[in-house]
Amino acid sequence: MYSAPKGTHDLLPEDLATWHMVENTARSVLEAANFHEIRTPVFESTELFARGVGESTDIVNKEMYSFEKGDRSLTLRPENTAGVVRAYNQHGMDRWPKPVKLYYLGPMFRYERPQAGRQRQFHQLGAELFGLDTPQADAAVILIAMQLFQKLEIPGLALEINNVGCFQCRADFREQLRQVLAPYLGELCGDCNQRYHTNPLRMLDCKNPNCKAIYQKPEVQAFLSQDNTCGECKTHFDSLLGILESLAIPYHHNRMLVRGLDYYTRTVFEITSNHLGAQNAVCGGGRYNGLVKELGGKDTPAVGWALGMERLVSLVKKVEKQAPAYYIASDDVAAALTLAQSIQAAGFATVEVDLSGKNLGKQITQANKLNAQTVLVLGESERAEGSVTIKNMQTGEQQTLPVEAFLKTLAPHSNPAAVV
Repeated sequence: MYSAPKGTHDLLPEDLATWHMVENTARSVLEAANFHEIRTPVFESTELFARGVGESTDIVNKEMYSFEKGDRSLTLRPENTAGVVRAYNQHGMDRWPKPVKLYYLGPMFRYERPQAGRQRQFHQLGAELFGLDTPQADAAVILIAMQLFQKLEIPGLALEINNVGCFQCRADFREQLRQVLAPYLGELCGDCNQRYHTNPLRMLDCKNPNCKAIYQKPEVQAFLSQDNTCGECKTHFDSLLGILESLAIPYHHNRMLVRGLDYYTRTVFEITSNHLGAQNAVCGGGRYNGLVKELGGKDTPAVGWALGMERLVSLVKKVEKQAPAYYIASDDVAAALTLAQSIQAAGFATVEVDLSGKNLGKQITQANKLNAQTVLVLGESERAEGSVTIKNMQTGEQQTLPVEAFLKTLAPHSNPAAVV
């Protein structure tokens, strides 16, 4: 017997009822804010992710699924911002009215240790806003994420936010951070020692307990507590915090927050839930003003976020799959299928038809097992009269009506299905 590969999982019908609810809610929230869906390929040029995500990141160094095809190296997408930016450049979206607001939903792939809410094939929902370099744009995308979580009744939410600065002030900060952390290199893990040379900001994102303890030392915290960004970045961030306060969105300024991707500038944020355990981030994002140009386009500001659907679905109330609204019990499959088509055309309801040749009694037993709300008996006498017997499985009441009269009782688009 075969099993799904490690780090992947099957979404069964009883799972997908909840997934569909979350997906539909997300689409409604995003589209109400004039975001439009984009679908990009699940694989792209490996160079796109190396340049877009950052060659020093764990994603590029350790986690990508890459393969050679001819003289090209291709990679299953580990995230989708780089692909969306590639599409933005390729299709001339810089000529569209600003801001350009896009969202995506689909599978991503990272080779990492599977754990709760984190798989090697996982699903991401993301929103990207191009063309505005304002704190109002940052606040708007954060607000949309919070609106989605509130609509889904996600418990224990908190917004962590930080300012990592522009390219220039971040370069100055990196050098100062190296000086502060140099005395501790012998005590830090191998990854932190490598990041010290490639991207010292990402040292602060290390999950190693010993490294985390070092970064909490008073002298390190004293350095981090200073505002090391330039005046323009500081003004942008202060304005953003003011807007969040006016929107009644509580936040915590977490100076240790840097995010795991190299393209972020100025604003970075995470939305967490205290119902997730140690890995508590539900959503993360920020501003990435240099990425569009880095990937071959015009210099375009942008901001966005992404969330893992597996984690999000684990936090919402389970939706049970629907039972069939009608079960047609008949000793004539062709007549049953004909009636099913008429019901679906008239009312778009879920209909189950017995295809196994059971007798009428066993078919009604099967309808009970499926929790069908109504059984439609189409026996020999009903077919001869052009009628159907309608049995309410909850009350036991039944009546016989001409088929045409019964079809007229169906409201268009109704589905009075019970849940299991």
